[in-house]
Amino acid sequence: MNDWWLLLAVAGSSFGLTWVLRRYALARSLLDVPNARSSHSVPTPRGGGVAIVVTFSLALAFMGATQALPWSPVAGLLGAGAFVALVGFLDDHGHIAARWRLLAHFAAAAWVLVWLGGAPPLKLLGTTFDLGWAGAGLAAVYLVWLLNLYNFMDGIDGIASVEAICVCVGGALLYVLLGRPDLALLPILLAAAVMGFLYWNFPPARIFMGDAGSGFLGIALGIMSIQAGWEEPRLFWGWVIVLGVFVVDATFTLVRRLLRGDKVYEAHRSHAYQYASRQFGRHLPVTLAVGVINLLWLLPIALLVGADRLDGVPGVVIAYIPLVFLAIKFRAGELEVRKAT
Repeated sequence: MNDWWLLLAVAGSSFGLTWVLRRYALARSLLDVPNARSSHSVPTPRGGGVAIVVTFSLALAFMGATQALPWSPVAGLLGAGAFVALVGFLDDHGHIAARWRLLAHFAAAAWVLVWLGGAPPLKLLGTTFDLGWAGAGLAAVYLVWLLNLYNFMDGIDGIASVEAICVCVGGALLYVLLGRPDLALLPILLAAAVMGFLYWNFPPARIFMGDAGSGFLGIALGIMSIQAGWEEPRLFWGWVIVLGVFVVDATFTLVRRLLRGDKVYEAHRSHAYQYASRQFGRHLPVTLAVGVINLLWLLPIALLVGADRLDGVPGVVIAYIPLVFLAIKFRAGELEVRKAT
């Protein structure tokens, strides 16, 4: 890869722009003030994820203009990512009703699927299936769920950033296994943008990502996983595996809350990672544990799938089973009992 200068420029720009956004937020008192549903205890500037959006989008546009990447995924990612980030930014600075946010998210998913040519074929137990329009519908739901769960999981210092970096590194390694290191540049560029922001977001965080950044990361990672599936069907399952920590915690929590009859669009503190951070009394051990699980458990299984040593669906099951047990252990989705004061 002869683009190290671009990676350094993206990481450095993200670092600098996050600093600017933090100073601006402090000057304008744009602070996330702790409340009963917060996982932090001191007012903290918010909206730093805009640095990720801006720096990665500019790098992506450059790659498209110089034909370093095909224009279709670039246009799809730029359009959908910018729209999702704008909706998140407006929601950060006011309030957009859940139904309108959801409509906007599906519109973004439809945009990118048109550019990508729909959903890629799925490889199930050695057989490849093209699901056509049904596959496109499932892909839209997948993208919308992924961007929303990323928002849900961005609740303690550094966790969303560490997850994004690990997933991007895993996705890049899957491309290298496929013999397409040129395609690895895209996820590595996103990892570089997140790395510049992570300096300010690492526990204890000096600025939060906000909905603009978390939604952007969620849909960007989803788009990259679908693009990987178009390159080679088994790679999609590799991406699903490395996304496992967030997918399992968020999905398990959502299902449990739905069964209890909760209003799932309301803020809460019942994800496994949130219970774990309160149990340990700090965010750092949980954020680091997410990185360790990604690199030492999920990534090796994803690489086995990418190398065609393990079928995708059994690989997902093997990877997710311990994560489900962790979700149960740390009470994902359980109703929080608050102590009387």
